[in-house]
Amino acid sequence: MRIAVLGAGAWGTALAVAAAARHDVRLYARDAAQAAQMQARRENARYLPGVALPTALTVTADLQGAVRDAELLVVATPVSGLRSTLAALRATPAHVPVIWLCKGLERGSGWLPHQIAREELGARAAGPLSGPSFAQEVAAGLPTALTVAGEAAFCERVTAAFHGGALRIYSTDDVVGVEVGGAVKNVLAIATGIADALALGQNARAALITRGLAEIVRLGVALGARAETFMGLTGVGDLILTCTGELSRNRQVGLALGRGMRLTEALAALGHVAEGVWTAPAVAARAAALRVEMPITAAVCAVLEQRLTPQAALAQLLAREPRREHEAGPR
Repeated sequence: MRIAVLGAGAWGTALAVAAAARHDVRLYARDAAQAAQMQARRENARYLPGVALPTALTVTADLQGAVRDAELLVVATPVSGLRSTLAALRATPAHVPVIWLCKGLERGSGWLPHQIAREELGARAAGPLSGPSFAQEVAAGLPTALTVAGEAAFCERVTAAFHGGALRIYSTDDVVGVEVGGAVKNVLAIATGIADALALGQNARAALITRGLAEIVRLGVALGARAETFMGLTGVGDLILTCTGELSRNRQVGLALGRGMRLTEALAALGHVAEGVWTAPAVAARAAALRVEMPITAAVCAVLEQRLTPQAALAQLLAREPRREHEAGPR
């Protein structure tokens, strides 16, 4: 299969490397200098150093050349770049499926990725590919399980493209559930990083992850997702990985904030996009509109916006009134 991957960050490069074991893959980098360097040196030294690019992988800064004759289009930009990239794909043949790898909500609109795709591409076969996955491990060929969401024929096409070797692909028609799980877990990873920086202990981490999962489920169900989706790879699986893995960018941001670093300093030190930073206020806004209670998310927003210190946010959470663990309704 001829596959075009649009976005040469760590995750886009990693998936391109994995796919190139069986397919002809073109990796599009917006920066012409970066594309030329990657093509010449056979390495993404900026975002995925130490990983050799296979010979079946071509790196280019020519978008039209990258998508020409492609049988599958993979958008590997952050959420902030999704709309413009999808708009650029309108001229491609309508029968070519499109998948996106980003996890988050659009700033301003608060839309999930599939809502952006519907506006930009109409009824075209498209959907997310998500799950617990660090780019470095995928590029290294370590076992990874992902979930593709969408209509049956679309999921079959994506599964045929990527399932094999160390990659296992599962499928679902619950697009909203997959996207909500992927978006909100980044916010909760920031919270877990803060808690770990404050040395609150393993008990607190387990409680935070579990109550965070409850927030994900409440919001997801309110948006039309199925609760059982969040018990799978794109829910609890991705949540555990991102909250506990040392490769998690959002967890690293939380650790930095918990140690007293300012957000701008934390992001500068990270050198990568941490989607949870921009997703947190969008999640909080959608939750408020739906009257869904998300206290951990609200606490993260307060810390990110410097309305509360990490210690004050913790005190606020601990001061909440007791309640039943499982309650009916949007709370």
